[in-house]
Amino acid sequence: MIGYMTIGTNDLDRAIAFYDALLATIGIQRLWQHGGMAAWGPSRAETALCLARPFDGLKASIGNGVMVALKVDCAKQVDALHAKGIALGGKNEGDPGPRDEHGAYVGYFRDLDGNKLNAYVPAAIQPC
Repeated sequence: MIGYMTIGTNDLDRAIAFYDALLATIGIQRLWQHGGMAAWGPSRAETALCLARPFDGLKASIGNGVMVALKVDCAKQVDALHAKGIALGGKNEGDPGPRDEHGAYVGYFRDLDGNKLNAYVPAAIQPC
């Protein structure tokens, strides 16, 4: 149902370096970059995460209550992605661990522009 989601940045080059390194942790590479945008995903046929300078030319700001969830295959990948996000200069918003109320394993963090992300694996945790 979701084709792509876009989050804003005020420093495209810095943000691209962050997401290139972060998403490489789970084997995802940049699909394309042009103008003030870039996108990452498994392929152009699957859901993508896009990063963009705001089209209206105003400063990008984070959305209150907006979060991008990065689905991975297992808890080990949640740990790795969360740790990488923090190592790249992101901010910890919740250590990785089980969330009993949802039955998922999740780690929350913010990127360099303050956008909230989480790495998660659904309730059926698979070993990896």
